Amino acid sequence: MKLLLISNSTNAGEGYLDYCKTSIADFLQMSNVKKILFFPFAAVTFTYDEYERRVQNKLNDFGTEVDSLHRHTDARQAVEQAQAIVVGGGNTFSLLKSVQELNIIETVRRRVQEGVPYIGWSAGANLACPTICTTNDMPIVEPHDFTALQLIPFQINPHYTDFFDPKHGGETREQRLTEYTTANPHMYVAGLREACMFHVEGRRLQLHGDRPLRVFKHGREPKEYVATADLSFLMG
Repeated sequence: MKLLLISNSTNAGEGYLDYCKTSIADFLQMSNVKKILFFPFAAVTFTYDEYERRVQNKLNDFGTEVDSLHRHTDARQAVEQAQAIVVGGGNTFSLLKSVQELNIIETVRRRVQEGVPYIGWSAGANLACPTICTTNDMPIVEPHDFTALQLIPFQINPHYTDFFDPKHGGETREQRLTEYTTANPHMYVAGLREACMFHVEGRRLQLHGDRPLRVFKHGREPKEYVATADLSFLMG
């Protein structure tokens, strides 16, 4: 498998995909990909056409064509013929519901396991996990269940932050993820901070970015890992 799982699409004060577009281009060029199949289904407050244009505008510089899946009448055939699969961010529940309704979960999983490159940012990174249960999004729609692509054996929490507002009485992100690991004690959760990403090649996992990863597991104190750390335990 070849996966690029990105925490966020936009850093504060920067343009859309600016910080990660070179990483995306390099990842695609490693497999000589000239055309991607884009999943726009996490978009809610703007159209799929707009989403396709937004991504195309960023990949134009690298000569990569963006083909959005919403334009295809046969989604499964489009996945079968894809050179690479790219899944954009937005609302993870909306994304999963749409992919389930297209009945392409198994087809996407098989094609990626066969070596078709997969890129996902934010909700798209959530979709690569066993489930979408560690998304930060509200369940604005109801998918059939929470089972995702199961491309990796651990959960990702994109946009992970330690920020604590002393005037806010609700739970912190760490408390929420501790609730998840308490209810799912067998599962690791990787808190992927902004401007960071995972590069997976086969069973090899690398962290890219200047900020450490925070890993949660039931019965253990959360632990921080820098980009040079051995993260093979997350892949099982």
